[in-house]
Amino acid sequence: MARPRSEDKRNAILDAAIAEFAVRGAWSTPTSAVSRAAGVAEGTLFTYFASKEVLVNELYRQLKTELAEVMLADWPEEADPKTKYRHVWDRYVYWGVDNPEKFKVMSQLKVSDQVSDESRAAGMAPFLRLEVLSTDCIKKKLIRDQPLPFLGAMFGAMAETSMAFVAQASDKKAGAAYCEAGFETFWRGIAES
Repeated sequence: MARPRSEDKRNAILDAAIAEFAVRGAWSTPTSAVSRAAGVAEGTLFTYFASKEVLVNELYRQLKTELAEVMLADWPEEADPKTKYRHVWDRYVYWGVDNPEKFKVMSQLKVSDQVSDESRAAGMAPFLRLEVLSTDCIKKKLIRDQPLPFLGAMFGAMAETSMAFVAQASDKKAGAAYCEAGFETFWRGIAES
């Protein structure tokens, strides 16, 4: 009779994968290193994740879900669009600053051809509210009419630049200034004049 799976072991494996992938790279890290860091036998890892590719895809989905939960928490439903964009901007920037290993791994996985289309779609599903916001703003001519993937890439690139400067800032006030400056630069770039 097979032993029941433990949610604690599964989470330990995912946490170990984040730590090891952040140091060694997602595709350079052997599963034996992840197992060792998780404190489980390598065979146990394969009980929870049939292959390294399955582990990587599950980790990608988990990180995207966590990020969506952080970015969309306390969503300001009645606020103006600029305030809504600022809401997700701040949460993304500070999530990356507070979780540098997760951010590093997410950055690797989002450009990996080993993450399946199905995982990418599942990872984007929780962000539908942002797609609706952008589409609505374009329709109302509040932001420039650009393809949503382009707007998303610009948001990500500028937020991630701000994230790096916030993380290096000498104090919280300086970090907040970088976050503000980054957002204002982004907003001026997409807002209709």
